[in-house]
Amino acid sequence: MKPDYDLAIIGGGINGAGIARDAAGRGARVLLLEQGDLAQGTSSASTKLIHGGLRYLEHYEFALVREALSEREVLWSIAPHIIWPLRFVLPHRSGLRPRWLLRLGLFLYDHIGGRRALPATQTIDLTRNPEGQVLKPSYTKGFVYSDGWVDDARLVVLNARDAEMRGADIRTRCKVEGLRRDEGFWHIETSQGSFTAGAVVNAAGPAVLDLLGQAGQATQQQMRLVRGSHIVVPRLFDHEKAYFFQLADGRIFFAIPYEEDFTLIGTTDRDHTGPLSDVRASEEEIAYLCAGVNEYFQRQITPDDVVWTYSGVRPLVSDGSGRPEAATRGYRFEVDGGADGEGSDAPLLSVFGGKITTYRHLAASAVDRLAPLVPAITGAPWTHEAALPGGDFPKEGQQDLIAALRARRPDLPERTIRRLVRCHGTYVLAQDGPVGASAAQDGEDFGHSLCAREVDWMMREEWAVEAADILWRRTKLGLRFDGHQTARLEKYMAERRA
Repeated sequence: MKPDYDLAIIGGGINGAGIARDAAGRGARVLLLEQGDLAQGTSSASTKLIHGGLRYLEHYEFALVREALSEREVLWSIAPHIIWPLRFVLPHRSGLRPRWLLRLGLFLYDHIGGRRALPATQTIDLTRNPEGQVLKPSYTKGFVYSDGWVDDARLVVLNARDAEMRGADIRTRCKVEGLRRDEGFWHIETSQGSFTAGAVVNAAGPAVLDLLGQAGQATQQQMRLVRGSHIVVPRLFDHEKAYFFQLADGRIFFAIPYEEDFTLIGTTDRDHTGPLSDVRASEEEIAYLCAGVNEYFQRQITPDDVVWTYSGVRPLVSDGSGRPEAATRGYRFEVDGGADGEGSDAPLLSVFGGKITTYRHLAASAVDRLAPLVPAITGAPWTHEAALPGGDFPKEGQQDLIAALRARRPDLPERTIRRLVRCHGTYVLAQDGPVGASAAQDGEDFGHSLCAREVDWMMREEWAVEAADILWRRTKLGLRFDGHQTARLEKYMAERRA
């Protein structure tokens, strides 16, 4: 008997969606199962950066940094609507890392990752530079270096969309309730019915060990669950650069322009011991981030200024590090059965660790590992040069796309045009896309540029089911919606689901 699918992937975060896309593009019949919404957990709770991890150089993780740096421009080129370059200001702080050490680290950062289009590091005088005007007068010297910004939740959704366009079956709100091997393949019981698959990928993130237990599998791998919390406050500075700050306790954090009117600040690193269903910023974490900001900016903030917080649990490979921030952000695979799975029926590949910047390379490596065990997987890695949905335009062409939508819809506010392009890319110009040719075609306006046509698109094409899926993952309009607007949107979506 032939199974329903060649490969079932459990977990709709960035790793699961990336593996689904890669495997579907290599000919496998793929099923992706996610118990909630896509990117509902860790993958929508990142610091929104495509970066090498400058601080990981201190922990001698040169291979990880090199891999991540080499991915920055690859990801920018395949998704230039949701990923773009960002310059970071790194002020020198007396008494912490000396200036020569920062410059050496930035020299390595510029040269070990194949940087091509991103600008190189510069030394700046903060007393004369506009980026220094918002800082306290004690910060006089600093550096400016390059990394990238990403809309993390949309990155997951677009990988899932591309996987579906290549034949994958994507099922959200589909909880795995049973997982067992029998008759040479996997039998998967879910809240939406039963499925069979020749192989399974465990991409459950923080729940990776729980899923292994559910499948009756043992592992020697240890995980460290680390909570990262962020706060969002009204905009603290007017320019478009971000800040990389050092603290006296050895940690670092970022202050990043966010959604035009806000500043995103994070992250913390705390060992997480509570349930994965209740992950939130503690009062201590919020106060810690506010205090960190106040050490650098002239404008002081308090927890009362915080308009939103979010937290995610990072599933890090336990490497014996004493402090959470020192734990490796690398990843490992474990294939159950035989010599690394070879010759076994119904292989199970588990993914431990990882970071959003390296997701594409992780996915390609995972599918390479599965290829000898899953005959349907053929061909070489391909995702490094194939655009994600809406990203089929030159990586430096976002402004041209904005101009094209402006010409098509001169009635739209400039802010709306930018948001739509940075959300949907070239689909904003498609005849049947999320943006109509006129306001009449857009339908009801729920507030802050979100219209019925775009809501319908996200429900039809992007698995949005509830208002929170749209307001906090497909967009970040939840920062602007009030209770009445949210209720209107929820009622409309419920009627569309009926």
